[in-house]
Amino acid sequence: MPRRSYDHYCAASRALDVIGDRWSLLVVRELLSGPRRYSDLFADLPGISTDVLATRLKDLERDGILTRHRIGPRATSAYELTVDGAALRPVLDALSAWGTPALGERRPTDAVRAHWLALPLGRAIGEQIDKGTVTVRIGETVFHVVVDGAEITHQDGPAPGPAIDLVLDLATANAVANGTLALADAGPDAQWSS
Repeated sequence: MPRRSYDHYCAASRALDVIGDRWSLLVVRELLSGPRRYSDLFADLPGISTDVLATRLKDLERDGILTRHRIGPRATSAYELTVDGAALRPVLDALSAWGTPALGERRPTDAVRAHWLALPLGRAIGEQIDKGTVTVRIGETVFHVVVDGAEITHQDGPAPGPAIDLVLDLATANAVANGTLALADAGPDAQWSS
């Protein structure tokens, strides 16, 4: 299928030609924390059809945003961001910051995954420390945030080596992520430990 284009001689337009399709940036969001298998992406993108996911993955691979490689004895495909794909982190972080005030109360129809809170929690952690690594545990979900001055990234799993552990329940993590609760005021459900 030929690529749709805005046909505007504009940098924003050209960027949207590549990542402006519905679900594309959310696929990138899922890959910001590391490689994922197709089944993991499908499970963590509620509402996407298998056809749309397959199409977005092919398009993003064709456009150099992600790469696919085979892993394990069953040769399962895993998808991973390229350097160009990882360069979209500030875009997603800016969208996350901009969208935080719009979160409001969670609606009964809203899906939620704890790792979706990584971007806003990373910002909250970045306000607490200038440099360091923090492992975040929300129920069974574990990821770590690396703060190095203004740069904040996150990866799946606990931080290698010594790190600060932050243990939150989902409600507290959500309150911190949506800006209704400061991380410093997260109470007994937030545990900072070295």
